[in-house]
Amino acid sequence: MSDDERRAFLSAGTRTGILSTVRADRRPHAAPVWFTLDGDDVLFTTGADTVKGRNLRREERAVLAVDESTPPFDFVTIEGSVELSADLDEVLHWATVLGGRYMGQHRAAAFGARNAVPGELLVRLRPDKIVALAGIAD
Repeated sequence: MSDDERRAFLSAGTRTGILSTVRADRRPHAAPVWFTLDGDDVLFTTGADTVKGRNLRREERAVLAVDESTPPFDFVTIEGSVELSADLDEVLHWATVLGGRYMGQHRAAAFGARNAVPGELLVRLRPDKIVALAGIAD
């Protein structure tokens, strides 16, 4: 995929990403996340005290995988470092964007407000490596 094709793929519809992190005891952890893009950065929210929140605060690295599960099968993986923010204005903005994408514009503001609370983090995954392939079964 070209960069534009990758961004379009990641922005289309309501695809869920699978975020992989590492626990303190070095076991892997994977969890679905709703996400959006800011340029090439991937943004999502999580609770600071969730498994992924604790893992990201400790390691500050993650991998996100997003796929199309129907032929001809496309996927994108993004490895990188994360920046965490507890700034509630920032969380509100991006949680509202996420709400619009996944819940519909009519519920965006309510979703943003529900998630912009103390203990919620905005996560910005900055890509170090991207693999983006289209039509792998062609």
